[in-house]
Amino acid sequence: MAKRILNMTPKELINLSKEEIIDAIAGSEGRVLASETIGITIPLLSDVTNAEFAASMGADMILLNMFDVQDPVILGLPQSDRQETVRKVKQLTGRMVGINLEPVDDAAASENAETLWAMSAGRYATVENAALAQKMGVDMIVLTGNPGNGVSNDAIVSSLRAISAEIGDKIVLAAGKMHASGVIGEGGENIITKEDIRLFAEAGADVILMPAPGTVPGITTEYIRELVSYAHSLGKLTITAIGTSQEGADTDTIKRIALECKMTGTDIHHIGDSGYVGMALPENIMAYSVAIRGIRHTYHRMAQSVER
Repeated sequence: MAKRILNMTPKELINLSKEEIIDAIAGSEGRVLASETIGITIPLLSDVTNAEFAASMGADMILLNMFDVQDPVILGLPQSDRQETVRKVKQLTGRMVGINLEPVDDAAASENAETLWAMSAGRYATVENAALAQKMGVDMIVLTGNPGNGVSNDAIVSSLRAISAEIGDKIVLAAGKMHASGVIGEGGENIITKEDIRLFAEAGADVILMPAPGTVPGITTEYIRELVSYAHSLGKLTITAIGTSQEGADTDTIKRIALECKMTGTDIHHIGDSGYVGMALPENIMAYSVAIRGIRHTYHRMAQSVER
């Protein structure tokens, strides 16, 4: 039987193959927590990266949002070779690291030109960027969209198929949206349907991403539970995501969302990066962890040295 994420040391977490990651997540029975962070904003603790801060609060995986593989920047990270940025994050946190890549609609994304979410070359969901991410040590690529970037499910399928054909045997691929991402007609229950899941699976997704219950209007526990069950029937893992700034809500709200996600049967729990800009409220990362796996596993993850 594969070792569970719950029982892995930091050094084990940063040296897993694709197959080992998938088996270890599946074996953890809905008790894996991924925390999304942004590296291009000023870290909450100034000289400590948001990735390190999130890891210290109990996250098992760090998901780097707005990470440009052609121009990698993580503010607060000690100076190192740019192509070693991801490996440096893994070394300092002792966590698996994923990144977002976006198959955006350039016309829609142009509306974000003067905002934090403005696109850059190394964030597009191209085969070249995905291959570079894999070489940099990234464990999982999530094909998704930031607010207003016009990422459609059809675009995700197209990019996913191309990326999977090139590096699908080397890296975990996740696909789906946390919100409409600026696409009219793909809000509420239309953010993801069983047909979308089928298409994602056929295109090479290992993990299907969907909104957490209570985060997007119309997304209920019952609806997501049905989609999770369908994804599992296709042999795929799932990740439920808080991508609506509710990572900045009070801890009672976070705990309720966490338990609702647990009831859907999801494999990975995601908490977003905009409690303040850059990461979830630190106390909410810990609260989420405690809600889905208790104090013992939470403190164990928080307390272990990266030297173990």
